[in-house]
Amino acid sequence: MSEWLVLTLAMLGACAVVVAVTLVRHRTAAADDDPSETPDVIEYMTMWIGVVYAIVLGLAIAGVWEARGVAQDQVRAEAQALHEISERVRVYPPGVRDGIRADVNAYAGHVVHTEWRTMTDHGRLTGTGTRLLERIRSDVTDYRPRTDFEAQAYQPLVDQVTAVDQARGARAESTGATMPGVVWFGLLFGAVITVGMVFALQIRRTPRELVLAGLFSATIAFMLFLIWVFDAPYSRGMDATAQPFLDLFPGIEG
Repeated sequence: MSEWLVLTLAMLGACAVVVAVTLVRHRTAAADDDPSETPDVIEYMTMWIGVVYAIVLGLAIAGVWEARGVAQDQVRAEAQALHEISERVRVYPPGVRDGIRADVNAYAGHVVHTEWRTMTDHGRLTGTGTRLLERIRSDVTDYRPRTDFEAQAYQPLVDQVTAVDQARGARAESTGATMPGVVWFGLLFGAVITVGMVFALQIRRTPRELVLAGLFSATIAFMLFLIWVFDAPYSRGMDATAQPFLDLFPGIEG
């Protein structure tokens, strides 16, 4: 199901629930019920519940947005380290250089065309990607420099392989959801309480109040949708992308 369809259904559902409950309360209210007699303490509590929940929503959105940014930085760091390996091996003999570059391109192509889909669908990396990275490591570490110039390039190449491995490990840790289940429970329970307080204010007197109550509920649904989308950095509509690999290795786009 499309993420935007989920958003549309969530917002329409929130509005429909508010409208339905309001109309039911309006029809079942006692004849002598006066909506204007809302105790001041309820209005005060509703205001503070809304403020506290808005702060919680803001912190949650900031947290998942930061996690998405970190995930994209990890992809960029991994691609950049691979690119450095491919460029720095130019000082090696043609046979060694071409072999390392071929393995680097094979790894980058596997990440973009195969591993990324596995991350999106199953939330994990592939064993093939791990083996391809090990092949790059072996190519770099097993070569014995023959000149001082090659020796000077050897350790930086090893460092770049380590950087790729670290970025790959960080990418593996970010493939799943970043928000704990208990936080989601708090967000959803808080949404129910916040919207429920609207009914405590007896919002059922005019169509204008009914529309505002529906928009308020739809806004909360939209915020929860944003948190849900950013919660899985590699799996949903506004996720981190493999574009850094494509930018640095244009030959793997086929």
